[in-house]
Amino acid sequence: MSAMPEPTTYDLLTAPLAGKTILLVHPAWHSCGSYNVFVTQADAYRASGAHVISLAISGNPGCVAQSAAQAYFDATQDLPADSRFFTGMPLSAVASPEFFRAANAWLHGDYAAMLTETARQSALPAELSAEKIDLIHCNHFFCIPVAARLRDVYGCPLLLDTHDLQARQFALRNRDAWTLRPKAKYETMLARELANMHAADVLIHLNAEEAETFSELLPQTRHALIFPSVKPMPLGRGDDIMIVASANYPNFLGIKWFLSEVMPLVDAVPIRIVGNISEMVRWRAPLLYRKYRSLFAGFTDDLAGAYAKAAAILLPTTSGYGISIKTIEALSSGVPLVATRPAFRGMGIDPAGLKNVVLAEDAPAFAAAIRQLAAPPRSDEATSVPSDTRLLYERLFTAAAYKDTLAALAAPLLVRDGALKA
Repeated sequence: MSAMPEPTTYDLLTAPLAGKTILLVHPAWHSCGSYNVFVTQADAYRASGAHVISLAISGNPGCVAQSAAQAYFDATQDLPADSRFFTGMPLSAVASPEFFRAANAWLHGDYAAMLTETARQSALPAELSAEKIDLIHCNHFFCIPVAARLRDVYGCPLLLDTHDLQARQFALRNRDAWTLRPKAKYETMLARELANMHAADVLIHLNAEEAETFSELLPQTRHALIFPSVKPMPLGRGDDIMIVASANYPNFLGIKWFLSEVMPLVDAVPIRIVGNISEMVRWRAPLLYRKYRSLFAGFTDDLAGAYAKAAAILLPTTSGYGISIKTIEALSSGVPLVATRPAFRGMGIDPAGLKNVVLAEDAPAFAAAIRQLAAPPRSDEATSVPSDTRLLYERLFTAAAYKDTLAALAAPLLVRDGALKA
């Protein structure tokens, strides 16, 4: 990589990270809420003048072939990094005693153990040695083993974006998942999570509830609450009543509740369920899937196009933790929403005050709200005025707000003796 020119005073005012290189470390995921956060991180750092490098870590043991890397890169072409790398645990490490211990814990439902060990045994790409890294921004606690090794190499600050209190998510998954007995305890997985977090200089939290919880659990660590930026969806101008859901377990629980409890009360109102949640429902609830197969549109690589066709969006959230990216996307679309209160978790707002949101506390109320949406004709005049949800999105979740907050956090970490670190 060629040397970057030293930033001028003007650069520092308009692009506070000019001339600096930021390494994003994250799971090799796509088509999910976390992936959207990775994209907006890269956008924000580049908008602040930084050179951005992405390092994706496969969570599948032995999945390190060039074909696996290429498949990941092909699925994530909109990640705006200047350079991109891929790593994972080599197949030979499966025979190690450490992996056997992690695999045994995984069989009991301790996903924290397996994810952490897979990252710990991942190789550092040799090509990274040619880079000069000024700051590492890691995502998810289980990627810390890789990020901490790189921090030791480069001697730079390390930020950790927590995304969720993951032990809660793992414990939730274990309620219905098959595991050996005894099932892994929440406290055991939380201890692993917190142990990894100690390596970070600053912990970034995406929602208010987790910022408060982690601040109590790790009082000696610096914490920052930064609401994620989510790319706005087009204003809905179509006729579809739509649900958007990716394949994760809390989404599955919400869709299962919707199909089991709400749909029998909705009569013949057409609903579209967009996203790869269809595959999880087909696997975990085959009878429900067969009954309502016509509702599932499946994965789309044109999510914006799907939102553009929306007349209303349903958010049947029954469980889960962390801020909901799909809720923020729905806010940006400006269309009426029918939602349960958990859909707005961690935002620090009262959704009851939003005029184009109907909060439904149970299945009959949810179904009644859907029937009401479907009954009156669509008013084009009503959609010409910015809705409460769109205005809320513009206040809290825009790229500009995220960029300014992230740069304000990162820039002082690079300061030595009153100047940006050389």
